[in-house]
Amino acid sequence: ACMLCRQAEVDPDICGCKLEKQGLCVHEFCLFLANELFQQQGEEVGLMGFLPEDIQRTIERAAQKRCFVCGESGAAITCRETGCDRSFHLPCAVEGGCITQFFGFYRSFCWEHRPEQAVEAAPAENTTCLICLDPVGDRKSYSTMVCPACKHAWFHRGCIQKQAIHVGFSCFCCPHCQNEYRFLMEMLTMGIRLPRRLPSWENSHADVALSERHSRCDASECLCPGGREQAEEEGPWHLLLCCSCAAEGTHRRCSCLTNSTASWECDSCA
Repeated sequence: ACMLCRQAEVDPDICGCKLEKQGLCVHEFCLFLANELFQQQGEEVGLMGFLPEDIQRTIERAAQKRCFVCGESGAAITCRETGCDRSFHLPCAVEGGCITQFFGFYRSFCWEHRPEQAVEAAPAENTTCLICLDPVGDRKSYSTMVCPACKHAWFHRGCIQKQAIHVGFSCFCCPHCQNEYRFLMEMLTMGIRLPRRLPSWENSHADVALSERHSRCDASECLCPGGREQAEEEGPWHLLLCCSCAAEGTHRRCSCLTNSTASWECDSCA
């Protein structure tokens, strides 16, 4: 399990990949969003630029704080509002109505101090989400969002987050009016994570070279004690990506491969 959020099975779209080095195991964005933890110059240092000793101190500090959502200790993220001491785990953020910003200073806010959409708009009766086509709420809220440009595109937070992961930074825009910059900046501010990679339909070996590479075992039965997201540099729990599409992965042992196997092809490509 991640030593910051203390959870093993999480949504990788939100928490990112699991990183392991020098006895530490943490999710990528648990690192970036943790309080008083600063990235050094150069991602080759430590874990993505975070020094192991700094991470350890952050883990020890978090052990003294309880998540206001689930009540468990190990809450490494605290609301950035001055005077607010609400802390939470990254996987608990959505349930607690919190906003975590995946850019710039990686700021986080509790339900009381989170940013709100300033655009003056309200959905008409029987308005549906442009993405899933299910009804939206009767007003702007944490879970019901609107495009700030056209004011006519309404969608659920979870739906626009899934679309952001699917299309990536270069193609992200309002699903109705196609506005790019204003829509993108609003969604980032409102806590939507937008990966800097090509759209999923343009997946290629060049895409795999980016930091957003697939990082999960997709075997029908994952045997790894650390879960589907654990990946070691060598041995049975080394994660191999499909050599054709790079969109699926497997631990060597989960697909009955030897420790010397260097390539693997998923069932869809085989």
